[in-house]
Amino acid sequence: MRRSEVPRRELTGQRQSTAGRERLPAGGLELFTLLARLLRRPRRGERRLPLLWLVRSDTADLMVPLRRFLGQGPRRRVPHAVLDAEAPPGAGDVPALLRELHRQLSLEAFGAARLRFRHYPLADWLMQQSLNLGIDADDSRAALVRRLRDRRGPRTPEAVPSGGDAVSIVSQVLLWLVRRAVPGVVFRAAVSGRVPVLGRHYNWFMRQQYLAPRQSVTFLGFAERLTAGWRDGEQPDQVNKLMLHAFLEDLRQAYRRRPWRPSDWRRTAYPALLIDHVAPGNVGGELVRLIGDVRTETGRNDPLLIVASGGQPPPDLPEPHPLTEADEAYDEWAGALPEMRRLRRPATWLVALRPDETDTGPPSRGGLRPFSAPDPPWWSRRFLPTALCLVLVAVLGLWVASRWGPGCHPSLTGQVSVEVAGSGECVGYSDSAAQVFNNDPGQDRLRTVQQRIFAQNRAAEEVWQRSDRRRPILTLVYLGTLTGNRTRADEESYVSEREELEGMATAQYALLKESAGADGAALLRIVVANAGRQMIYADRAVAMLAELARDDPTVLGVVGLVESRTSTARALRELNQVGLPVLAPTLSADKMDANSRLYLQISAPNKDQVKLVDAYAKQVLKVAEAHVFYTTLEGSTLTEDLYVGTLVDGLRQQFGPRITRLDEWSTGQRLTDECGYPGLLFYAGRWSEFDGFLRALRECGGNPPRHLVADDSANRYMANPGLRAAAPGNLPVTYVSKAALATCAALRAAQDRRDDARATFLAWIQSDDLLDPPRCRPDSEEQVGERVSLAYDASMMLIRAVESLAARLHHADPRQRWEPDSVNPVAVHAEVLRQNAGQGYPGVAGLIRFTPDSGEPVDKRLALMRVEQVPDVATAPVEVFRCGAADGSGPATCGPA
Repeated sequence: MRRSEVPRRELTGQRQSTAGRERLPAGGLELFTLLARLLRRPRRGERRLPLLWLVRSDTADLMVPLRRFLGQGPRRRVPHAVLDAEAPPGAGDVPALLRELHRQLSLEAFGAARLRFRHYPLADWLMQQSLNLGIDADDSRAALVRRLRDRRGPRTPEAVPSGGDAVSIVSQVLLWLVRRAVPGVVFRAAVSGRVPVLGRHYNWFMRQQYLAPRQSVTFLGFAERLTAGWRDGEQPDQVNKLMLHAFLEDLRQAYRRRPWRPSDWRRTAYPALLIDHVAPGNVGGELVRLIGDVRTETGRNDPLLIVASGGQPPPDLPEPHPLTEADEAYDEWAGALPEMRRLRRPATWLVALRPDETDTGPPSRGGLRPFSAPDPPWWSRRFLPTALCLVLVAVLGLWVASRWGPGCHPSLTGQVSVEVAGSGECVGYSDSAAQVFNNDPGQDRLRTVQQRIFAQNRAAEEVWQRSDRRRPILTLVYLGTLTGNRTRADEESYVSEREELEGMATAQYALLKESAGADGAALLRIVVANAGRQMIYADRAVAMLAELARDDPTVLGVVGLVESRTSTARALRELNQVGLPVLAPTLSADKMDANSRLYLQISAPNKDQVKLVDAYAKQVLKVAEAHVFYTTLEGSTLTEDLYVGTLVDGLRQQFGPRITRLDEWSTGQRLTDECGYPGLLFYAGRWSEFDGFLRALRECGGNPPRHLVADDSANRYMANPGLRAAAPGNLPVTYVSKAALATCAALRAAQDRRDDARATFLAWIQSDDLLDPPRCRPDSEEQVGERVSLAYDASMMLIRAVESLAARLHHADPRQRWEPDSVNPVAVHAEVLRQNAGQGYPGVAGLIRFTPDSGEPVDKRLALMRVEQVPDVATAPVEVFRCGAADGSGPATCGPA
């Protein structure tokens, strides 16, 4: 199939009446086929467009069908202009033709965005300016500058503000000065050519080749040469070429294709210029000559297709081709163009075509169909940016929804880094009320203590600033399980986590109560971090904390971790790589310290708990055998649950054959075989299943097992009044406690014997402006919760270590400012061990001592607490047995309380 057959088919429409058809000369259809080919813009690259010179004949006038061909397209018309050289507009010169051409092409009348011009309007405006030649050159330049600035945007006169108070007047005067000065500064920078981004169209005039712009040094000097009167000394031909070059440059920029602007690709047809009655001596012929010269001299291609109709073409051209050979004439010209441009031959860009006088031919059978610009690529359609924005917004919304949620989102205030995990839990950290973890019903107390901590964070920052930054300040991270538990609306499911946060808040509160002149007393900030249910997202939380530690040198340690699991062990290994020491208030799985050389455990390990239970069975219960039931949470195993796993292993080793039954218990399993059992019935599972375990024993009625003992996890159950209400009332429970020395009764006794550390702790937790509600008050039944003291001890150990380091660093100048990066986490850990190497740390929950090669405490106090009636939450548990040392002076023995 020939190349012209498809366009030719597109140019012929439905059958029309003979009267309505155009009578074209022979070769007319070939001409319009060529025009359609030239007007259609290639998808890639650009086409060099000729100057087509149509030789007029007395029998055929092609300009009328040409106008209809270009101007009556059914959809997107070709941008085009029509000029008549016999009746030129205005003064009838080249500038007047260019103004009319600019006016017609600037119309938004072609079914597409209008063509925008920047260089040509500026050049034309300058040519219409008149400066008084008799005034001083500086005044002339100043007048031109004012006009140029007003052309960019006229300035509205504003009076200098007056009235009002002093602050109002000053602000109004400053605003007035900015409005007056900034536009002038921007304009001067634009016309100077020294700022690459500003004034690119001004710079273009200084880079183009006509009128020797470098002789003017600056654009303002060059602009003066274009104004009326001043340009009389310039060559008119050069001035006209500059105007035409600026016009064609605007077309080039309008037809640029930039990948990041889809709208550039919507221009699918080149603009066209039709000039009628052109002759070598008139203004139309002059415009045609100038266009060819500018193209040849600049070496720049432009997107304007020019069709000139006139008498005989310039004598420089060879014999015109017949219209029937229009396609071949163009191909011949395109092949010879590079050589003709190199030799700069006259009429390089002209292709002359003539009709055949002998035959006008029959009218087209289908009629001549007007040309329409091709449809733009689908990806450049106007709907696409909107569609892409909607898609991006939807994708961003999905990403935001997958990463954050209504109660889990970043904040511009404070240090907050959170994301929504796969289970919907909010994982990350926060140090401000902008992010409070857990929005579940019934967890008000957990949220309240977080808000208290965040308020004290602000207070600590303010006190530090008021001390002229002399007091040491440190940040501790609480890392725990703050979401994910299934709970009722009236059930507090995060008692342990809440108590540990209360213990840290108490340490923070104590430091805030120090004297304002105590420059050596540290201040504490607390970052609350959530690792999700069962610490399964600990790796993600630790990754966030690692970034926090890199950015904030005050982060010196981590407190918490709550449960001994493989995920917790993995978190310890990762924190060890980060270089953050970890003080765990309640972790007790054996050999947890093997996961981190920076790990210190506040509570006794499971092996000590097993020895406590064994001693109690032998010395108090006097029983020879035991039944052991253990549980793991749903989706967990003994291998994953290090606490239960090491506890069961320790019971096997300690009791040996005395354990006559060792079974895993699961919810729904009956325990009627244990009714009336006289031996030790030991519950070695998690607190969350202890409620179901007690319910199963309800079937025993008046014959419950005689000696039910539970591990220390059961204290989380015992701290939950809502769960205890449904327990059998005739089943006494004895359970392990890690903080029997910090119960309300024990603290009051310590206060009576002038134990300063425990008495001070008691005073803090009884305060009105700390815990809600206050603890251990004589008129209140609210117990302290054993994990409060354990977390308090862990925090204070790190705080005292920092204070000791600060005292040594500031020994020469106690009033020196504290530099947060003067100590690092590893040094703080080493200082904790150094202070502990002597008599140990006298904690509220008991003496804490470590051996040099272990992070587990030695002879840490453990106790067994007994509750006669589980539903009776008003009666405090009673200590019945103990092991370990209470303080440095007492022996580490086991015996009844």
